[in-house]
Amino acid sequence: MKSKPVLGAAEVKTIAAAAEAEALRNQWAVSIAIVDDGGHLLWLQRLDGAAPISTRICQAKARTAALGRRESRVYEEMINGGRTSFLSAPSLEGMLEGGVPIVSDGHCVGAVGVSGVKSSEDAQIARAGIAALSAG
Repeated sequence: MKSKPVLGAAEVKTIAAAAEAEALRNQWAVSIAIVDDGGHLLWLQRLDGAAPISTRICQAKARTAALGRRESRVYEEMINGGRTSFLSAPSLEGMLEGGVPIVSDGHCVGAVGVSGVKSSEDAQIARAGIAALSAG
């Protein structure tokens, strides 16, 4: 039997707090989702002023990053590059930049998805949250 790290409540709260801090520092109204390695929701937060649809989009981005074990932007780039068949990939709905996998000891343990500002800024917020794990 193999073992792997998993996200606990403490890690989820650390990621969420750092992602929220990055968004607030930049005055970005976003929604933030954190999922486990199976794409199951562990955290959802909609900051003041964020559009209601951003809660759905951030969850889809996070699930896509967790299940694919890569940033959601990779799928967006493939589709924009002409590989439109990826639009039919099962269980991948958030194929837009802003979903970032959380990797620990070489294992994808989950992902953070953010929606509400430019896609590159969404990803910046997600990365800031994840970076807090190694800073702590």
